[in-house]
Amino acid sequence: MHLEIPPGASGAYAELIRAARARARPFPGIWTLFAFKPEATRHLERFAHEVLRGPSPLSPGMRELMAAFVSKRNHCPF
Repeated sequence: MHLEIPPGASGAYAELIRAARARARPFPGIWTLFAFKPEATRHLERFAHEVLRGPSPLSPGMRELMAAFVSKRNHCPF
């Protein structure tokens, strides 16, 4: 899927998208939303970070593995 970087987009996600494209690498589509509306999506970024990296009885690696498994079952790239 080819998602456009919004005109005038800047910041970390816009740079990640550009870097992925320069290397012909896929990237999560949600990065485009994060690049387009960084202030409106900052809470999603913090939420995902806390869920995957915050304190938990499960290691970050196990949480990543679980997320990848669920995404695969949902036919959605993680």
